[in-house]
Amino acid sequence: MSLQMVLLPVFVQVGLTFALLLWLSRSRTSGDGPVDQFDLPVLFYVLIALTLPIRHADLVIVMLSWVFVVTRFVHAGVLVGAAEARQRSMAWLAGALVLLAMWLYFALKILILI
Repeated sequence: MSLQMVLLPVFVQVGLTFALLLWLSRSRTSGDGPVDQFDLPVLFYVLIALTLPIRHADLVIVMLSWVFVVTRFVHAGVLVGAAEARQRSMAWLAGALVLLAMWLYFALKILILI
């Protein structure tokens, strides 16, 4: 079985997870957005765990990883500091979009062999 065929269901599941995360973060009635510090990092850890053994952790992945980690620090700072809902939501969304870009880049590298 090819690497692409094995990882395709993983990519589909990650896509579903991102779709639900982004959709549910917009539909919250309290208006304070997502506050979970663990949903996005789990997807980050899985991505890095996949890229290392198959040697696809290139400069783009490393740079985007640092951007993602910075967004998590901002999110955590807002969460434990003033905890303004809009700032926290924007920090979370920034991290989610960076992580989504990382997953898309990785998926394209695997599936299209770029």
